[in-house]
Amino acid sequence: MLTEKQIQRYADVLIWGLKTARSGKIKKGDIILIRWDLPAIGLVEALFGKLLEMGLHPVQRMMYTPSMETPFYNGSTPRQLSFIPPGEEELYQSLNGSIAILGPQSLTHLSSVDPSKIAIPVKARKPLRDILDKREEQGLFSWTLAVYPTEELASHAGISVKEYARQIIKACFLNRKEPIAHWNEIFRHAQTLKKWLNRLSVENFHMESANVDLMITPGEKRRWIGVSGHNIPSFELFISPDWRGTSGIYYADQPSYRSGNFVKGIRLEFKNGKVLNASAEAGENFLKKQLAMDNGADKIGEFSLTDRRFSKIDRFMANTLFDENFGGKYGNSHIALGASYSDTFSGKSAELTKERKSELGFNDSALHWDIVNTEKKRVTAILKSGGKKLIYENGQFLN
Repeated sequence: MLTEKQIQRYADVLIWGLKTARSGKIKKGDIILIRWDLPAIGLVEALFGKLLEMGLHPVQRMMYTPSMETPFYNGSTPRQLSFIPPGEEELYQSLNGSIAILGPQSLTHLSSVDPSKIAIPVKARKPLRDILDKREEQGLFSWTLAVYPTEELASHAGISVKEYARQIIKACFLNRKEPIAHWNEIFRHAQTLKKWLNRLSVENFHMESANVDLMITPGEKRRWIGVSGHNIPSFELFISPDWRGTSGIYYADQPSYRSGNFVKGIRLEFKNGKVLNASAEAGENFLKKQLAMDNGADKIGEFSLTDRRFSKIDRFMANTLFDENFGGKYGNSHIALGASYSDTFSGKSAELTKERKSELGFNDSALHWDIVNTEKKRVTAILKSGGKKLIYENGQFLN
């Protein structure tokens, strides 16, 4: 598993992520929420101590174990499923940061639960996420996310837990004496790429691979972001496009575990921005129930590209955080079904009201589901001038 030195480095990297993701400065007295799965307790303890040393107020919340989550969905009434504890809204209105550490003990324990029941608490908690989105826009909040190796993750990835831990170590640079120095180097390279992408005046992006032929409209007042401290590891650059301009076929060759369900071979046909047809080789019923979660679930919220020169991830990890940052031979592209990211707005955050988001084509949903394609592909920018520019091929940006 992870050595004590690697755990300490991991905690340091997570704090780097939280600081880097914040447009405002983290200061003494800030409130930081730590959400964690039980197997990650050692990393949580290290992180908790470091946050205290910084003069912060860590608030820790352990996530449901499988033995809690299964009866919660199977035995709860709709009122229980949508219950928000007293004080939760007040906490969210005061939060300055959130770190989630995923170390699942089961990936499939909810596979027999009706997907519509799983959607109830997701939708009920959306107003809380809206609070954090607004605080993030104001520079008052940041978040990051990480994974801790477990037997369950390793089993579904088809490797030993020792090898799974090794993948995390190399992906997060925990095998280096100064992992933060390397993260800063990646951050600088990403800044150069984002500046190049954001200088382009693009009407549409055209993505092509063996099974993908998709047109995406970036929309007005958008910017590419990524490698920003959100998610450890994170090597993707992405944009939240104008959902109304999405058309064509998208295929996810990477499997996905979501809410205790296994989904494989997702194929989506978009027309006028919405999913017209959806199918999957496995988990199709769950896919269609997710698409029906709310009015925004069948629309696109994110378009992302990962450069293989950044990412050391070279295998399926049965975890979206790692799989959406797959490097391998050809990098990856992924789209997200559902909610968009408001920090891809290039204007002043104060302008971005709910009405303004709708005008610009930012998608709104309780869902945000990243689905990944790792095929050899090319992405062409169709410029507003009428010309074309190849921006991504063979797993890397072509600046």
